[in-house]
Amino acid sequence: MEPLITLATVTLLLRAAGALGVRALRAWPVALRGGLAAMFALTGTVHFVGMRGELVAMVPPALPAPGLLVTATGVLELAGAAGLLWPRTARWAAVGLAALLVAMLPANVHLALTGTDLAPHQELLPRTAMQVLFLAAAATVALTAPRRLRGATPGPAGSRR
Repeated sequence: MEPLITLATVTLLLRAAGALGVRALRAWPVALRGGLAAMFALTGTVHFVGMRGELVAMVPPALPAPGLLVTATGVLELAGAAGLLWPRTARWAAVGLAALLVAMLPANVHLALTGTDLAPHQELLPRTAMQVLFLAAAATVALTAPRRLRGATPGPAGSRR
């Protein structure tokens, strides 16, 4: 539940800052990008601090090296969070994080079905619904992030587009 709270709270705070005059935060997709970055910074951090044991335990037994998988996904989440904050990499970071969410869905299903749950509210339907919401947020960022910065790519004969 904490990732959902983080995503919603940070997105709304950034959007409020945009409404109060911070030009860079006026657009919803930019605020959503910040909320998503905060959420993945939180979830990436718990791969190393606080919940590491629980995360290792939720890796389905068919997958090898659960500790390594938890470390790798934590690093990818932290890198993706950082990538969301830079306009040049935001689109690719969002695409990578969306793919990561899809790849981690089996671990969430395994956790809900085995009864070794982290918290009582973590049943299959709520977990899946949150995962779909996070995926939708990442897809929104991927589809709305700038494709290229103005003036960054030279056109024909060296002219700027």
